[in-house]
This record gives sequence, C-alpha cells and structure tokens, in this order.
Amino acid sequence: MTSRRGTAILLATAAIVFGACSSGGASSAPSAAAPSTAPSAVGPSTAPSAAAVTINWYHIQNNDPGKSLWQKLADEYTAAHPNVKINLTVLENEAFKTKLTTLLQAGTPPDLFQSWGGGGLREQQKAGLVKDISADVSSWASEINPGAMGMYQVDGKQYGIPFDLGMVGFWYNKAQFLKAGITSAPATWDDLLADIGKLKTAGVTPVALAGKDTWTGAFYWAYLAVRECGKAGMDKAVTTGDWSDPCFVKAGADFKKLIDLKPFQQGFLAAPWDGAGSGAAAMAKGVGAMQLMGQWLPGTVAANSADKKGMGANLGWFPFPAVTGAPGDATDGLGGGNGFAVGKNAPAGTVDFLHFLVSKDAATRWGALNTGILPVTVGTESSVTDPQLTAVLDARAKAKFVQLYLDQATTPALGGSINDAVATLYAGSGTPESVASAIATAAKTQ
Repeated sequence: MTSRRGTAILLATAAIVFGACSSGGASSAPSAAAPSTAPSAVGPSTAPSAAAVTINWYHIQNNDPGKSLWQKLADEYTAAHPNVKINLTVLENEAFKTKLTTLLQAGTPPDLFQSWGGGGLREQQKAGLVKDISADVSSWASEINPGAMGMYQVDGKQYGIPFDLGMVGFWYNKAQFLKAGITSAPATWDDLLADIGKLKTAGVTPVALAGKDTWTGAFYWAYLAVRECGKAGMDKAVTTGDWSDPCFVKAGADFKKLIDLKPFQQGFLAAPWDGAGSGAAAMAKGVGAMQLMGQWLPGTVAANSADKKGMGANLGWFPFPAVTGAPGDATDGLGGGNGFAVGKNAPAGTVDFLHFLVSKDAATRWGALNTGILPVTVGTESSVTDPQLTAVLDARAKAKFVQLYLDQATTPALGGSINDAVATLYAGSGTPESVASAIATAAKTQ
C-alpha cells in the first residue's frame, strides 16, 4: 500500500496536481448518523445506459492486497455493466504524480484519478480540469462520512469522493512506557512533557523524529496550531492566506517546550521517515518510546524491523493531547486520506462506477484487509478489526473537526515553506516568532 506521505510536496510547476484532503480544513468529523442504503455489490445504478462507455481510471494502490481488490471491483462492475470498459492504469505514487502532471498540463485529465482533495483539488478546479459532480452524487452523498466528503469540495461543490480517512496520533512502545512508570496516556500537553521527563529518567529515548523529512516535525506544529487556533482560526488561515494570528506563535512556543527537553534520538536531523537510519527503524529497534505519525506507522515499522513483524501488541496509540486553555477542542484532529477526482471530460457512467467503488460492500472489503485504509462509508467502520487501527477510528469518530495535513491543505509551495520553517525550530536556528513570520510571509506570495 502507498501511504499518505507519498503525496507530500511537489515542485511549483506541478501545483495544479496535488494538495489536501480538506476543503480548507472546513470539514467536520465523521458522522454518527445511521447509514443510508448502500449500493449493491454489482453496481449502484438501477438502469445503466446501453451506450458504450470507456472510463480511464488511474490509482496508486500498486501493491497487494489493495491492487488486487481494485482490479476485482473493476471486473465485477464491468461484468454487471457489459457496456462499460475500464482502462485501469496502476502507478507507484511518484510515477503517478509525474504522469498526472503531464496529463493535466496538456488539459487531458483521466476520467477518474487518485486525489487527496484540498489545495491541489482547488487548483485543478480553478484550471477547469475537474467536473462538478454535486448533482450526480446528491442522492447518495449521505452514505459517505461528511467530514471526508468536505475534503473534496471547492466552494461547497463536489469534485471528488473519498474512500479513506485517517488521523495522526502518538504511537508508543508500551514496555518502555511501563518502564518509566507511565500507566495512562497523557491527557494534556503538559502531561506529555512530564512523561518525557519520566522516560529520560528511566534511560529511555522519549521521541523518535525523522528530521530529514520535514513533514514529520511539522506534524507537531500543525497539531498544536489546531489546538491553539481552533477550527475557526485554521479555516481562516487556509482559506484566506492570512497566517498572522498570534495563535501560530503560541503553537511554536508549545512545540519549543518539547524541543527544549531534548527528547529525540541521536542523529534525528539526518533521519528520514523510512529506510536505513530512519524514524521508523528507530522505533523498530526500540530507540524512541513514541512517534507522532499517521495510521501507516505500524506497517512501516514492521517493514523496518529485522523480522518484518514489527512491534506487535507492544505498539499502542493515543490521540494528540489537549492544550490547557487553548480554544481548539481536545478531540479535533489532523489527518487526511485518499479519494478520486472526476476529470472534466469523464463520460456518463463514471460517477456511477465511483459510487460502486465506495459502496458499503466495497468499503467493507477494504476495511477487512486491515492495511491502514480506513473506510469512510457510513456503517463500515466495524470492518476494521486490527486494534491498533480501531483506536485511530475511535478517535476519528469523536472528532468534531479534522484539519488536513497543512502541506496538502495549502498549495504545494506554501506547504513546503511551512515544513521548512518548522524545521528551523527543532534544528535550533528558529524561534516561535520567526517560524510564524516566515509562514505568514510565504502565504502572501504562494
């Protein structure tokens, strides 16, 4: 499976291609409403057109079991709709981005293609490259988690549909927490800082950080901004480009309290997220009692462990703690996921096929794979049985607001500036004020 991180920052020349999974962070949390009647396993349309239809579909699930499941779903749909032909192109994430950039610059987007919503989708909409499908999905939009749906909207209109939504949180080594006498997850930021002190006293490296890949450290600043600014403050910054609110300085000051404790593993500034010497490898080796990361961490840690089995039941998860006195709700999250946008020239029947791909049957089959894809079709949450992933789902269900990763909610250029500015803070060359100032300045020109 391809993780969210393959979607991070691109060159400005490809800015029309990628971005967020949130429409300016304006989405709400997963809905607790009862599910609507889901489409059947053989396709949701009741009277498919007899006209011949060819749908060009690009996706990035280039490894099994996801690759095989998408193929099987396509085969099932065409078997039930013999007038439909699906040309399926499967690409590794970076190859997909390169190919899609070329297609979009030529004005010939695929009919259906991988999207993360947000800033990239907004750029594609402005360029007239994606289709408004609001009317087409109006009869079944309630089948999908509204918070996830909002990530594929521009000015209230729907241009894509999600199939997955996850949240960032703290993954931790249970044995090392117990060694330090920590028996419950920290409820507040101050509690977390106190726990870091306990871990250091016990001779345990508290935090693994992949400082070379700057998006990993930016997660801290972004989450603290969600707490210090609240939904209203984040919406204002992302949608208007005004990042001058003092709450962003407060977020940096909160993060600096953690940085000043020197909690990271040796060599963290040179550590990538994945591979040799990485943040994932550090946790796999027991170096770093916790790491702030998305739902893909268990799989990546397993891939970086000697036996390829990872940490097993010794790996736990807890949500990002509250910041005392801050306006942001303690349940608010930072996250993102996967979905599909509909190209401007997509033929009739494309949205019907898309409906099938996010049907209750299809979403349940995805969830049962326990691969880190967390389905957003209402009523399918129970299909995920891995306890490490159900913890993320439980937090997602409680969230009133989920802010998309900032390097995807904004333009690629601004996202890169945010990540780079935050990196100066944990590298020791920046201050909370300089970080906020650099981001505010970049937002005016990017």
